[in-house]
Amino acid sequence: MRKRNLDLDSSERPDDHLNDPQNDLTLARGGPHDAVVYDLTYGDSEDGVTEDSTTEDSAGLASALWDDADDFDEFDLYDDDAPRATRMRRRRDESGPAPRARGRMTEEARARLATEREAATIADGPPTGYRWTTWDDLGAPRGPEPYPDWLVTDLAAVDTEFGVLKTGKEADVFLIERATLRQQHGGDGPDTDRACLLASKRYRSADHRLFHRDSGYLEGRRARKSREARALSNRTNFGRNLIAQQWAVTEFAALGELWSAGAPVPYPVQHIGTELLMEFVGTNDGAAAPRLAQLRPEPAELASLWDQLLDALMVLARLGYTHGDLSAYNLLVHEDTLVLIDLPQLVDVVTNPQGVRFLERDAQTICAWFVSRGLAPDVADPGHVVAMVLAEAGVT
Repeated sequence: MRKRNLDLDSSERPDDHLNDPQNDLTLARGGPHDAVVYDLTYGDSEDGVTEDSTTEDSAGLASALWDDADDFDEFDLYDDDAPRATRMRRRRDESGPAPRARGRMTEEARARLATEREAATIADGPPTGYRWTTWDDLGAPRGPEPYPDWLVTDLAAVDTEFGVLKTGKEADVFLIERATLRQQHGGDGPDTDRACLLASKRYRSADHRLFHRDSGYLEGRRARKSREARALSNRTNFGRNLIAQQWAVTEFAALGELWSAGAPVPYPVQHIGTELLMEFVGTNDGAAAPRLAQLRPEPAELASLWDQLLDALMVLARLGYTHGDLSAYNLLVHEDTLVLIDLPQLVDVVTNPQGVRFLERDAQTICAWFVSRGLAPDVADPGHVVAMVLAEAGVT
């Protein structure tokens, strides 16, 4: 412990005198156990008694001196004799936020976080519908340009869901209306300026898919990362989820390529995770186009549909593809026009070792349906169809 003597006039406050630069006073700072005591002597004391300051006075004077010191070094606050962990620990302001606790979140914390996120989503939602348009979503690829005139691309548009159109083995298809909204006269009622109908195909997760025989379709496809390739090969949980994502990515890419090549397929609007937005094939009031399997066409119409099918198969063949799961259930007929749907399993007949086998199966299935509806067997000949497709694809 060190002691300092101060001669003060009774009219002066100790703090004022200490702040006077003419007084040659310095505070020798040490560790937390190195205290400083000041002797305060008042010059006009009648009996010349020296008055020792209390510990609180010393702390106040020390604080005043430290505030004005230009040569203050924060490392002098550390005690060299203390353990390293204690010596290097930073002092936390008690008024500030407490440090975050490390470790996994509890179930209560997870539930609270989910509730907060849901509330934030609802608060930021549109006045009607179930979400804002996804057209400006980052990382969500769009369909090929130029965009069709019927497509609503306004960023203020709202998506409204109208129920399920179709339930399949690996995905469900929903009817979506995307419309621009305008508030009239400051009221709450929306006024629709433009609108279009979309089909939202949402692929199920690996635990809810009903289609598991996908190994043949995936041959010829390559994963960029070795970890993903091993997961696909071993069918791990990660691998099955990766396959589900690949279906959406593959179908979006296939639709875009086939649309640009002139094939009769729905226009791919956008791909968002495992959701695929595409053109709705049907009437303006939301009635979906019937599948080919639901029709009983007349002979003339049947012959027209067969010719359209051959033209569509030739477009796929020029790109080196076959449908992979072609049947009367994967063909729509809208206003006497044939439309191909369900293309996530599009098979490359050149790179896939089983490509020719898939092509032969497609030809046998669809030819059998046309023959059952009255088309001549020599016209709907599976062998002739396979030979035409392979020749167009350049496979000998």
